[in-house]
This record gives sequence, structure tokens and C-alpha cells, in this order.
Amino acid sequence: MIGVFDSGFGGLTVLKELRQKLASYDFVYLGDNARSPYGNRSFDTILEYTRQAVDFLFAQGCELVILACNTASARALRSLQQNWLPQVAPQKRILGVIRPLSEDLGAWSKSAKIGILGTSGTVKSQSYPLELAKFWPGVQVFQQACPLLVPLIENGEVSGPGAEYFVRKYTQQLMAQAPQIDVVALACTHYPLLLPLFRDNLASHIKIVEQGPLIATKTQDYLRRHPEIEQKLTQNGKCIYYTTDESQAFDSGAADFLGSQIKSSQVSLG
Repeated sequence: MIGVFDSGFGGLTVLKELRQKLASYDFVYLGDNARSPYGNRSFDTILEYTRQAVDFLFAQGCELVILACNTASARALRSLQQNWLPQVAPQKRILGVIRPLSEDLGAWSKSAKIGILGTSGTVKSQSYPLELAKFWPGVQVFQQACPLLVPLIENGEVSGPGAEYFVRKYTQQLMAQAPQIDVVALACTHYPLLLPLFRDNLASHIKIVEQGPLIATKTQDYLRRHPEIEQKLTQNGKCIYYTTDESQAFDSGAADFLGSQIKSSQVSLG
């Protein structure tokens, strides 16, 4: 199976796209809602929480795990890939969401000025400037941390005055850094639920990039290039959901992200 992990609900925006693009494959989703959000936690804490999550997904039979969480991808992915995975499950793979987005992001900017909206953890990691420099060395990257957006989204406040206020505040702070920014990446998988607010608060010529569709396409390409992984994956078109918080609350919140009803099971990590 393909495992998809997020600190909470946000990875469901990626899962939804993955299931559309790779409809025949089997998925396991894990949301660490009991300990969400990750954005303001320490490097060591994020690394340990992510390791526990990946370990759980491996135990469920996942051959490939996608960290559909920018904070986990920024703070834990490389360490897990280089130091933990070779010792625990060298035949399995862990992928993140930062590199796939960075590979394409520069192609959409005419001004060579790109804006990144993400959690404090993602911004502090400098992962996007570092990755973009590899693929697009002439591009300037401007980042804005949005620490209050994930808590608002996780609590269902996606259209109220609080969300409107903070989206306006963060987009203004980003654009003040460089008015020539013409591409803005939503570098948190929760943020697509606020897309109408971002659209209202950014000029019409600015391209807003979500991660879900891009990650789905890149995963499809990855499986095409890695038949040794793809051949291990089951294809029954099913999806199993787990959360570390109360399952009924997760099911209710997940419906806002997926547009359909699900039934999850509560698990404990660590």
C-alpha cells in the first residue's frame, strides 16, 4: 500500500489528488491530529513524531510513504532517508512534498520572484530556498510564515472573519517583501481550503500553486521510473484512515477536505 502522512487534516488534499490520479492503488492515511500542528514544534520533536508515524505505516504494509506535510518534509525527511531507513527498511521508500514542488515552481515565474506561504517550521528550515536554488538558481525566494492558519483550518474556521483577517495579513506581509512576486506557493497542504481567500487577497496576475495535483502527477511518474516499488503495491482501489485523535471528530473534519464521508480508526503512536 501507499502510506500518506500528515500532522493532521492537510494531507487529505494530497490524498484526494493521489486517489484520482492513481485510482486503482491502495492507500493508508495517517493524521497525527492529537499532536497537531507541527509547525511551531522543535526539530527533534518533529523528527521523532514523523519517525513514529512512518514506522506505523510500514507496519501496516506500506512500501512507499509520502510525507504530505511540508513541516515534516522540511524537518525530518532527509534524516529519516539517510540515517533511519537504511537500518530499518532499506527496501522501502519515503518521499516528501518540497522537492517535487521546487522542481517546477521556477518555470511559472516571469519576474524570477517567488513567494512561499508556509508554517513557521517550514519557513525556518529554509528548505524551499535551498531546493529552488538547485533547480532555479536565478530565482529569488521570499517566505512568509503563517502560524495561525493551520489551527484555524483544523478547527473548521475556513471562511470566518479570523481566517479572512490572517490571510490578508500574511499575504500583505509577503507582497511587501517584493511587489514583483508573480508566483505564490501554498507550501502547506492545509492551505488549499483557504484558496478563495488567497485569491481575493492576491492580485489576479499572481499564480497560486497548490501541491496536491503536482504531487499526484510526480508520484505517478515516480512509480513509472521505479518498477521495483510499483510491483509491490496492491491495486484494489481501497483506502484506510487512521488518526491519533478521536475518530468521530476526524471523520467530521475529513469530510470538509475530501468532500465525502469516511470512517477512521484511532491509533496511538510512540
